[in-house]
Amino acid sequence: MSQHVFKRAGFLAATIGVAGLLGTGVASAHVTANVYGAQPTKGGYAAIVFRVPSEEPTTMTTKVAVDFKADYGIGSVRTKPVPGWTAQVTKSKLPTPITKDNGTQITEAVTAVTWTAAAGSELKSTDYQEFEVSFGPLPSNVDEVEFPAHQTYSDGKVVDWNQATPAGGEEPEHPAPVVKLAAKAAEGDEHAGMTAGTAATTGEHTEAAAATSDNTARWLGGAGLLVGAIGVGVGAGATIRARKATAKSGGAS
Repeated sequence: MSQHVFKRAGFLAATIGVAGLLGTGVASAHVTANVYGAQPTKGGYAAIVFRVPSEEPTTMTTKVAVDFKADYGIGSVRTKPVPGWTAQVTKSKLPTPITKDNGTQITEAVTAVTWTAAAGSELKSTDYQEFEVSFGPLPSNVDEVEFPAHQTYSDGKVVDWNQATPAGGEEPEHPAPVVKLAAKAAEGDEHAGMTAGTAATTGEHTEAAAATSDNTARWLGGAGLLVGAIGVGVGAGATIRARKATAKSGGAS
């Protein structure tokens, strides 16, 4: 088979592969809840980033609303400013107060956060935007928190990302954003983490000290060799001068 045929086959395979990847990316694009840092723990506070891609080819995303379930008992939410977008937090009175692990009673819970685009800041089909929130306290009796989202387009169309993903099952067409919660660390575990961190820091200091000691030893060794070489040179020079002096003395006698 000629080299030309090999090159053509390779190009075709690469093209198909890229097309497949692009196709997968488009098919899997949906509103997601992302954690950039430590995983939120049960009963603690969370910092979550909702990533919203705009998918309609001829219209733009103008509004994004994220639901917070009332039974989570989220007492407060802070939103990070997004240029060109305004955020509105909705709170609802609970029929029955929810008592948190620290004894705080939540009588009003956050039930939604809505971001609305100003004119000129809408998301085109090639755009995405990230909306960051911090909130808590989280519930301590669930393993994950779910945030149904609603994406509104400029033609009035609303896409609901609110379908639950079955355990071990195939992801639905419009899955709801979900964040898994880590178990609350016990006091002993926190101390262990601190010990591990201290050990790591000590290790870094030890390594740095070892490196410094090694560099010092190398410098001293090099200096010793240099002094030795100078001594050998001086000794050789003295020997030569002594021989010349002896030769001159013998010739004179």
